[in-house]
Amino acid sequence: MKNKNLVLICILTLLLTAVLPYGVQAAAPADFWKTQRTGANCFNKVPEETWFKDAADLGVSWVRLAFGKWKGEQRDFLMGNADNYRGLVEKDAQKLKQVLDWAQKYGLKVVLTPLSLPGARWKQKNNGKFDPRLWEDFNYWKQSKAYWHDIAERFGTHPALVGFNIKNEPLPEKNRGVAEHVALGDNSRFKAWYAKNKNTPADLYRFYTEVIHTIRQVAPDMPIMVDAGWYAQPGAVTYWPAALDDDNVLYSFHMYEPYDFTSNSNFKRKKPYVYPGVVPFGEHDVNWNRNAIAAYMEPFFRWAKKNDIPRDHLVAAEFGCVRRNPGCRQYLTDVIAELDKHAVHWAFYSFREDEWDGYDYEVGTKPLGWKYWQAVERGEHPKVPRKPNPLFDVIKSRLK
Repeated sequence: MKNKNLVLICILTLLLTAVLPYGVQAAAPADFWKTQRTGANCFNKVPEETWFKDAADLGVSWVRLAFGKWKGEQRDFLMGNADNYRGLVEKDAQKLKQVLDWAQKYGLKVVLTPLSLPGARWKQKNNGKFDPRLWEDFNYWKQSKAYWHDIAERFGTHPALVGFNIKNEPLPEKNRGVAEHVALGDNSRFKAWYAKNKNTPADLYRFYTEVIHTIRQVAPDMPIMVDAGWYAQPGAVTYWPAALDDDNVLYSFHMYEPYDFTSNSNFKRKKPYVYPGVVPFGEHDVNWNRNAIAAYMEPFFRWAKKNDIPRDHLVAAEFGCVRRNPGCRQYLTDVIAELDKHAVHWAFYSFREDEWDGYDYEVGTKPLGWKYWQAVERGEHPKVPRKPNPLFDVIKSRLK
């Protein structure tokens, strides 16, 4: 009888394993990325459990979680001080774990994304000034590796995590003799620049290599996401000499071009730029449409193909446009169509950001109105008027 019961238990266990939903099974983090994933960015100042519930209800499958805005026990959340890293701040680490637990509760997968590293404090936390020290001094490489070692050791086995994004929008090229943009699709300037900066602190490829090696000492199986340089623009990966020496790396770019159209300043112009339409880019005026969007992304995909990087290792980790810009709906439609054509993972920017409504597509294209801002000025916290609308439907319809 005991043997029969044992056999029955084994059969039931196998059947349950086969039918349980993906998130319940003890799958390796890398398995999550084997099919195209669509998600959202969380850049909120104050993390709340309801955010994760609402994101899950919407159909978001993964969250790129940036914690750089959170209030910490010291100057820089979790890190303590970007000027001199000495170890994780314990109370901050407990807060981060709580947020990861919320994600796990609602079945959301998370990619941890620091906005700051030692020697590279995020501009918005640095009195509006770009902090270049990480790209000038190997000492900050050492501190950044120690920081990532500690993050990976502390959180690397959390069931909600499916990735570590080493640095949001790294900028080793900034103010170092190479233009951000010249002409659409022209990235030839990067190779000459890299030849002069290889093996210096501005060598992003080498930096990633060393940080990945450090993470692997304590988190051998966690996918690692790496942003291209120059604000993660697609073409800034083309100077890297090869794929990184790790098969569990996700290569990431961001999409906000043409910035003169997508940015907050556009709808305030006397005559705003409209998409599709002619918008300045680099040294030229470009007729921006889906073909131009494809041309802007193409160097990234071409480089990945040349280096035998599978499509399921490619991510558009941020894209968006300020919701009030004329043509934003068509812009989002065309960007998503191009990403889906290449079957890459993506995460829109952003879902219910708590400080600014510019990328809150659930609000639609209209201003919030003077009554809303009067309430804010009184110190109140008025409810943001979110509702179904054609702008947000572009994103919502593609979440899976």
